[in-house]
Amino acid sequence: MKATLTVLGSGTSMGVPTIGCDCAVCRSSDPHDRRTRPSVLIEYGGKTVLIDATPDFREQAIREHIRKLDAVLFTHSHADHILGLDDLRPLSYRHKPNKLPLYARPEAADFIRSTFRYIFDADYKFGGLAQVELKLLQGPVELFGACFEPIPVIHGEAEIDGFRFGSAAYLTDHSSVPEASLAKLQNLDILFLDALRHTPHPTHSTVENSLRIVERLRPKRAFFTHICHDLPHEATNALLPANVQLAYDGMKLEFEI
Repeated sequence: MKATLTVLGSGTSMGVPTIGCDCAVCRSSDPHDRRTRPSVLIEYGGKTVLIDATPDFREQAIREHIRKLDAVLFTHSHADHILGLDDLRPLSYRHKPNKLPLYARPEAADFIRSTFRYIFDADYKFGGLAQVELKLLQGPVELFGACFEPIPVIHGEAEIDGFRFGSAAYLTDHSSVPEASLAKLQNLDILFLDALRHTPHPTHSTVENSLRIVERLRPKRAFFTHICHDLPHEATNALLPANVQLAYDGMKLEFEI
């Protein structure tokens, strides 16, 4: 089945431009250097699945003319991946009488439920709450004829999820990828990897580390995301192999799901 992946956001947790920064990338006129917080949208068979709801979701949804969502998957519970949950409200209303399903691993689900207690306790007497249902993700989940398989990755000291869906995989926020997870990433058309910058970081991959993963897995196409303002889009792409590019907000890719 044909599917389209849209990069809603390709930036790090502070976004690019970064508040208070006057570096060349933050002042760049290249629209590829404007990076909102990291998220992707997958569309297939008339269905729409979101991975992570960032603080920029409202802006991203308006930019991409998102009219509906059928499910949301969360990689983990850090602020730059969950704080757009309240902005799901207008799209969740279209699911009545059902609720919009949200999927997260148990520890992330607990954190999301606590953070958005006013939604999940459903005791706000004036209404206007997001109509969502939080479901535990403890293995592959079938969504509308496609399988989304959690791919555990290491993010600093925490284990979080990436996802494989058909011939594509989306791994963001990782400092390393375990051997067992690498074994699940064979024969890919599209592979997204965290590549924050060139210099080491305790919880994120570097360009060089992610290039080594690409060389090992040999996907047809690889894209780096969760990018900070250290990496100018055009200049960095000029140094990457032909099958590797920096992702950018609004990028659209077709693949088999």
